Amino acid sequence: MSEENLNQPQENQGFPKEELEIGKTNPEISFVFDLVSKARSELQKVIVGQDNLIDLLLTGLLSNGHILIEGVPGIAKTLTVKLLAQAVDVDFKRIQFTPDLMPSDVIGTNVFNMKTSDFNFKKGPVFSNFILIDEINRAPAKTQAALIEVMEEKQITVDGETYTMKYPLFIVATQNPIEQEGTYKLPEAQLDRFLFRIKMTYPELNEEKQILNRFRSQHESDVQKSVKKVFDAKKLKKCTDIVNDVFIKDELLDYIAQMIFDTRNNGDLFLGASPRASLSIMRTSKAVAAMKGRDFVTPDDIQHVAYPVLNHRIILSPEREMEGLEAEDIIRNIIKKIQVPR
Repeated sequence: MSEENLNQPQENQGFPKEELEIGKTNPEISFVFDLVSKARSELQKVIVGQDNLIDLLLTGLLSNGHILIEGVPGIAKTLTVKLLAQAVDVDFKRIQFTPDLMPSDVIGTNVFNMKTSDFNFKKGPVFSNFILIDEINRAPAKTQAALIEVMEEKQITVDGETYTMKYPLFIVATQNPIEQEGTYKLPEAQLDRFLFRIKMTYPELNEEKQILNRFRSQHESDVQKSVKKVFDAKKLKKCTDIVNDVFIKDELLDYIAQMIFDTRNNGDLFLGASPRASLSIMRTSKAVAAMKGRDFVTPDDIQHVAYPVLNHRIILSPEREMEGLEAEDIIRNIIKKIQVPR
């Protein structure tokens, strides 16, 4: 990645247009590329801008990971996720988190059956394939913690009984910035289970004009209905299997390991990244490569996913927080210091 790209805000960058060229030599990669291109086009029927958000959502979908989207109200966080769910032909549930939401409202509970004099488990809304958790940080820590097992192990344990989730399981949560009234900070253990944290920003002036023009004569709900299904469970499984087989050379694995190691030995950080972060970078860089039409990973792929993978997994030292630094600043400095493999 060039010096110029490293100095740009990574959260708002989609894939460079010149890199979105398919390698015709690999039919399996072509299969992934074509489906991703169709899904991207379907979402862009409604969503103006936010190319990076769309690409990272699709990356998470192909990587079997969960995603946290952070941004102020009204910038289409929930809408984008609903449209992606509309493009994926699997069971979809939406859970609105509120301060009075209990863990049993999410995962389910045992209910006494008067006829059989026995307890039957009534499944909660988390028993689905594609789950939108809206405003996850509106609920207290006890309710948020109910998701920890299902996000990592794809199972739920209630009263000693374990229930396995069906494939696929893709959780996308939205949250408002924690400085807003009525929000709770997510526990570090739960944050670490999100593959990405994507920070959304306000649209640019020209994008704001495009939004107004697009919906000047059409109602938003009418445009949303035009989004067609692209993936089903079978196609998605095939895509994830193809992504797993994308080649990444040893030097790039060393590059990822060094990046994560440096977060743990950095005076600017109070807490570094876990091994789950290095695995996440490896998996998602493979997905990015396939989405660009390649069957091999490059350093640019790794750098592209490093920011959303790491920004919620590291904690700045108190001194750096007081200086007003952001996690992205530290990540950028770490990347600059590591020699890029050739």
